[in-house]
Amino acid sequence: GLLDLGNDINLYYVVLALAIGGFALIVRTVHSPFGQVLKAIKENEARAISLGYDVDNYKLVAFVLSAALAGLAGATKTVVLGFETLTDVHWTMSGLVILMTLVGGMGTLAGPILGAFLIVALENKLGDVGNFLAETTHVEWFASLGESVGIVTGLIFVACVLLFRRGIVGEIAAVLARAGRRREPA
Repeated sequence: GLLDLGNDINLYYVVLALAIGGFALIVRTVHSPFGQVLKAIKENEARAISLGYDVDNYKLVAFVLSAALAGLAGATKTVVLGFETLTDVHWTMSGLVILMTLVGGMGTLAGPILGAFLIVALENKLGDVGNFLAETTHVEWFASLGESVGIVTGLIFVACVLLFRRGIVGEIAAVLARAGRRREPA
């Protein structure tokens, strides 16, 4: 073959290239005239219709584009793992994706990436954190924390909704914007 994906290094660079290409496509789409129309439809669909845009066609293209990217992600995961399971089509996966986006920051490009890293790291390392806390505090309950990933992610979801609705990246951007406005002379 042209490229041996059995080699982990080759596979890594192919997946990295696909991820960067997918992200570049998203950035390009958001900042294109098509993306601006999608923003207008999101803000005020009736106004977009009155301006003469065929809203249904724009929604269809956006849906097809998102489905193509989701298919690419699924195909990439299958190539990496060598198999695919039905756990990815369970309703909890949709909730996890929403949580990743909410934690990182909706309406931002970097937010969902940061949220995905944090939630996946939490799922993979919560048991280690629980064991460390159990050894440090001598509270045995912490040792069972690794089995309670659903409860912890649920608490994080509630905290995000109640405390920082913009997500991590959104809150940082808001703080920087406020600081920038304070520095400007009147």
